[in-house]
Amino acid sequence: MRKEYDFAKSRKNPYAKQLKSQITIRLDTAAVDYFKQLAAELGMPYQNLINLFLRDCAIQKRQPSIQWTEAASNVTAPQ
Repeated sequence: MRKEYDFAKSRKNPYAKQLKSQITIRLDTAAVDYFKQLAAELGMPYQNLINLFLRDCAIQKRQPSIQWTEAASNVTAPQ
C-alpha cells in the first residue's frame, strides 16, 4: 500500500446520484423499533433493512391494505 495517492486525475462516479436518494420521512416509534430489532438480529443497519423492505414492496407492486377502526373514524379534527 502506498503512503500517498494522487487523486488529481480522478473523477466522481457518474452513477452515484442514481444509487440512493436522501429524504426525510417520519415513522412511528414502534415501526423504527421493530426494524432496529430485526436489523440487529440480522447484523445489518436498520436503514438498509427498511430500504430493502420498501424496494421489495415496489418490485412486487404491493399496495397497503388500510382498515380504519370504528373508534378512529368517529374522531373529528380540531377546529
